[in-house]
Order: sequence, then C-alpha cells, then structure tokens
Amino acid sequence: MLFFAHLPLDPGVIAVFLCQNNPGLCDDWDATAGANRAFVFEGRLSAATVPADGETLLGAVTALRPHPADTPTAEPVLGRLGGEPDWLQGDETPGCPSCGAPMSFTAEFEEGADFATSANFGGGGLGYVFHCRPCSEAAFLWQR
Repeated sequence: MLFFAHLPLDPGVIAVFLCQNNPGLCDDWDATAGANRAFVFEGRLSAATVPADGETLLGAVTALRPHPADTPTAEPVLGRLGGEPDWLQGDETPGCPSCGAPMSFTAEFEEGADFATSANFGGGGLGYVFHCRPCSEAAFLWQR
C-alpha cells in the first residue's frame, strides 16, 4: 500500500494508505474493501529513521487548507481539512467498524495537477477521510 497522507489530530495523527496496484485490481474506492486503510495514532509521535537500504521516494508534497479558508494562498493546495464533504456521487459516509455510528468527516483530497505524482482517484475524483474519535478508528474512500 502507498502511504498517502498524514493528517493532524489532537492529539496524534491519521495516516492514510491506498492501493496503487498496477493495473488497479483492488477496490480502492471502497472504505471497507481493504484496499484503503486509515489509522489513528494517538499521543506524541516522532519521525521514523530513514532505512539504510532500499529506496525512499517522495514524489510531491502538498498542503490542505482549513475549512473555511481564512485567506487565499498562492501555494498549491490539494484539499481541505474539516467542513462537509463535497460528494461527487452521493453520500457514502462510512460507519465506524467498532461502534457502527456514522464517522465524522475529517479531510478531502484532490488528485493533483501533475500526472507523475498525483493520486489515482479514477480521473478527476476526490478522496475523503473520516474519523470516529471515541473509537480511535479512521476510514478513507474516493469517488469519481
């Protein structure tokens, strides 16, 4: 799975991973099919040590804007934190796998402008991150 995003959470983070299998044989648009995963890591975190062997690649780094955006920015921004999801195909808010309650919307991602480094959300899609704070569960899905 491809590490996709690291989102701030008070306290901790949500780490988002998605399937980038070639030729795309995983149900990576579905929050519960197993091709996407989002994990909640609570508490104080520290950076991992870069492995001595193998390759460490980072194609691009982008930012998210808070919702509502306080001021326009000239930097490339590929999504937002908070607010309400801008569904492309209709509401698919996932239920928490632990308690069954609808999860809270956390962030929305755009694919990106550069084909070489953009996420594959089916061509023009949006990615959505959700979180259940009481259960420390998170989920990720996308629509096109």
